[in-house]
Amino acid sequence: MTQFTATHIAACIEHTLLKPNVSETEIVRLCDEAQMNGFLAVCVNPYWVTTAVAHLKGSPVKVVTVAGFPLGANEPEIKIRESLFAAERGATEIDVVANIGLLVSGHLAQAEEELEELRRQLPASVGLKVIIESSLLTTELQMDAVRMAINSGAQFVKSGTGFQGPVTVEQIQVMTMAAHGEILIKASGGIRTAHQCQQLIGAGASRIGTSSGVEIMRDLGNFSHKE
Repeated sequence: MTQFTATHIAACIEHTLLKPNVSETEIVRLCDEAQMNGFLAVCVNPYWVTTAVAHLKGSPVKVVTVAGFPLGANEPEIKIRESLFAAERGATEIDVVANIGLLVSGHLAQAEEELEELRRQLPASVGLKVIIESSLLTTELQMDAVRMAINSGAQFVKSGTGFQGPVTVEQIQVMTMAAHGEILIKASGGIRTAHQCQQLIGAGASRIGTSSGVEIMRDLGNFSHKE
């Protein structure tokens, strides 16, 4: 297995805090930790976008937020307006949950149409990631969902919200195979160790969504001594 450096892994991490009981103090700490560790981004709930943007002003750290989270069952107009509002407040990327019910019902064209309209209305400068909840889909549906994300014009496809179980290396391998290099992949859900990061990036993920970024960086210090 290819071993990625601590700097490489840090540059893939979206330092995430999406719990419902997060305080303003915790959001500020999240932003500080992201800057100190060289993380690519913070990922926060929509309410905290303004706080994160203000605290990270002048920093290269991106502010990512979510839409239709965590179920993806909102009406399309709600997801679109939520995403546009977050972009207006300074979010540089939106992680939107696809309508999983449409996917498992076989209505992929309808799910794709919703995402395509969202991508059309978002400013070109704002990245779009589509969350497909891989753990709820068959392998065939995972591959179809990746193609759906590609067809919609999204920049990333993301394995899951974390609410439906941890991401697996096998899921990322399936997504990578389906992507054919046409879309980037974000792994998210239950990622707590440097070893997991190494495996998931090796399988094709270019982003890692985790609330354990600081612990992972500490782990990487130990990891490098073990190799």
